[in-house]
Amino acid sequence: MVLVGMCAFQPMAKAKEEGGGEAWPGKTWGRESPEAAGLSAAGLEEAAHYAGGRGCVIRHGKMVYSWGDPTQREDVASACKPILSFFVFKALETGRLPSVEAKAAVYEPRLNTLNAALGYKDREITIRDLANQTSCYGVSERPGTAFDYSDWQIALFCDVLFTKIYGVTWATVDDQVLHPLLTDRLQCEDAPTLIAFGVKNRAGRLAISPRDYARFGLLYLREGRWRDGRVLSAEHVRRLVGSPLPPNFPRTTAKAAEMIPGQRTHGATVFPDDEDDPRGSYSWCWWTNGVDRNGHRLYPGAPTDIYACLGHMNGRRGMAVLPSLDIVVAWNDTDFDKYPESPYPPGEFFRRIADSVQKAPQKTGS
Repeated sequence: MVLVGMCAFQPMAKAKEEGGGEAWPGKTWGRESPEAAGLSAAGLEEAAHYAGGRGCVIRHGKMVYSWGDPTQREDVASACKPILSFFVFKALETGRLPSVEAKAAVYEPRLNTLNAALGYKDREITIRDLANQTSCYGVSERPGTAFDYSDWQIALFCDVLFTKIYGVTWATVDDQVLHPLLTDRLQCEDAPTLIAFGVKNRAGRLAISPRDYARFGLLYLREGRWRDGRVLSAEHVRRLVGSPLPPNFPRTTAKAAEMIPGQRTHGATVFPDDEDDPRGSYSWCWWTNGVDRNGHRLYPGAPTDIYACLGHMNGRRGMAVLPSLDIVVAWNDTDFDKYPESPYPPGEFFRRIADSVQKAPQKTGS
């Protein structure tokens, strides 16, 4: 693994742009040394060694540290899901979607004919259910009554969202939706795509570089603003990352139910699919730092206001926002799958990033 500390870059001593405004990336990220940003270079290097792979750390709107090659675009697996929920709320703001309570069957009528023995339950699936993995599509529970982390329902979500609500094809989704409504606005550098493996192979999977995904994190850190414009309302950003399912929300019993014939998957091939518990931390496809039904916090030692996109085997790929520390961190191809489940590897990584913040010296009395 090649570690690249920002010490190698020309130092920029201030986190603000000239004139006192906020720092924003343009066509490239502004850069600053860890020390000038109030971080320990040694602490960041320790966090990077723990993670492996590649990634970058942003503080005060500037890149302060990177390791590996943060310019490399690659699939981020389930860490793409907050991009989907972003486009739900973008559809609300642009009038494409009347409400998150809109029935999915309006856009996918085949849902109306499924599971007669279960009272045609899939007629009740809402867009909110799809975005919170509570649709119970493919399992026996009624929509909204259980959490089912399932790549089958995420594939349904993708198809309803992009090919029905936005009315595009998978061949045109980048040019007509992803780029003009999001990544071009953020001036992404490495050509993100929603067809990481092509239009016929798990369409809706996002390939993006860590440095570009960090721009998406900065958008949320700044509550939907980008420079002097707005990409998403602050109210919607706060809702997306601040309304997790409650700790005692039921998890599916994973008893299989009928799906649309030929239903594709977004990744997993096991059916029924039941990959995770919401752990009091699942909010519109984001993972927050909540407390589960047993009183355990998801990321012990990390700031309680952190929220993250996590994908593939213990979060080997992803991005996280630490609002109280004004930090965004993005990564890919890490070694998190090699660590024991406890402590939870992303949480331990976040703790190390947070611990790199240099504490201001305490004033002493006279």
